[in-house]
Amino acid sequence: MQLEKFTAQEIAQLEKSAHERIITHWASNDDLAKEAKIFIGGEGCYLYDIKGRKFLDTFSSLITTAVGHGRPEIKDAIVRQLEALEFFPNYHDGFTVPQIRLADKMAEIAPGDLEVCFYLSSGSEANETALRLARQHHWMHGKAHKYKVIARRGSYHGTTLGTASYTGFTSLRECFEPLLPGALFAPQVKCHDCELGCKPETCGLRCLKAVEDLIKWENSDTISAMIMDPLPGSNSGYPPPPPGYLQGIRELCSKNDIFLIFDEVQTGFGKTGKWFACENWGVTPDMMSVSKAITSGYLPLAIMLTSKKIASAFQNTPGVEFRSGSTFGGHALSCAAALANIAIMEKENLVARAAEIGKYLDRKFAQLKTRQRLVGEVHGMGTLWAIELTADQATNLKLSVDAGTFIRDWCWQQGMILRNNGNILVIAPALIISNDELDTVVALLEQALAAASKHFGLTQ
Repeated sequence: MQLEKFTAQEIAQLEKSAHERIITHWASNDDLAKEAKIFIGGEGCYLYDIKGRKFLDTFSSLITTAVGHGRPEIKDAIVRQLEALEFFPNYHDGFTVPQIRLADKMAEIAPGDLEVCFYLSSGSEANETALRLARQHHWMHGKAHKYKVIARRGSYHGTTLGTASYTGFTSLRECFEPLLPGALFAPQVKCHDCELGCKPETCGLRCLKAVEDLIKWENSDTISAMIMDPLPGSNSGYPPPPPGYLQGIRELCSKNDIFLIFDEVQTGFGKTGKWFACENWGVTPDMMSVSKAITSGYLPLAIMLTSKKIASAFQNTPGVEFRSGSTFGGHALSCAAALANIAIMEKENLVARAAEIGKYLDRKFAQLKTRQRLVGEVHGMGTLWAIELTADQATNLKLSVDAGTFIRDWCWQQGMILRNNGNILVIAPALIISNDELDTVVALLEQALAAASKHFGLTQ
């Protein structure tokens, strides 16, 4: 790989233009004031910035690059499709061959009876489309009054006005209110930090009972869908659901004619040691949203998946069609990239490799916790892990200082990209990461934790 060279003057001008002419997604003015991070190259699990520095990426470019950077197989697939037909919309009665072949592949690898695709360009659109599909399905069956949506506090579902309405973080909702009516919020499920004040060994799944009570209170005849992440994402620290919870949710939704939507935008495509996270609990939703790692980030693509039974309500008979669409959903180049990406994952057994990585990191982080007092709760599976920092391991007392940002910045200076959500450290590398590279991650984390303890005057 040949990296482009930039002079100090060119770098300064690019940084100036970046600051003045681009609003970054989920911008942090504090971080922008430190440094504009401009990347120019990638290879495997590593990125190179405009100054020629090399970084080990432990967050896989926002949890997208499952098979790593610089894969010629994906590049070649994109070029072949580009030379044949760069674009035709999946509109009205039009298809491209990559769209059809990817739909067949998704039917093969998706859980349960999910085998019908609706193509989009982002995870937010996929979640919004699932909610729209549920609403129209009820409307077509004489149930227009079923419009409410159950979501969970502590879960993120997207940036559209609709998905923001069902995102369980106040800070991501407050400046856009009033949002869509009918948003109902159930408790988040974090057994180690239960918002209901329960203990797992004695609670009797009080969090599940809270959903049942919510349905009864609101009247199931008014509720269209429940949207949830089977494994809550990095913002929540990947807390696993307690045994029986997801199965109970599935039963409640089926009993009350409520569509169950799983948001697997972050967790899909092998990251949990299964193709999709819900397979770890043997629960299949009515609809599932996927994006991010479907192309390993090489091109934008998302899919809303559902069953033939549900999709058939919108097919074959004139006048019943699903009233939604976008120009670039199912772009031919993106579908070609997705097919090549999935082929790599199958050829290199990366789903099984993710399960091995999960076991390896579980042991490593357990050992790290015995040596570093800042390490509190550790949760994760496969390549998705979160370390919650604590002031006291015995009581899981929350820190009063922002050690997470200090640790992230320390790791950056040492050549490692680390994601933090406050005092939650997130480790979510590519599925191709080696054990030697994982050892490097853990070693740098330990050094960073020690440096933070010293900086904030916290005894080891």
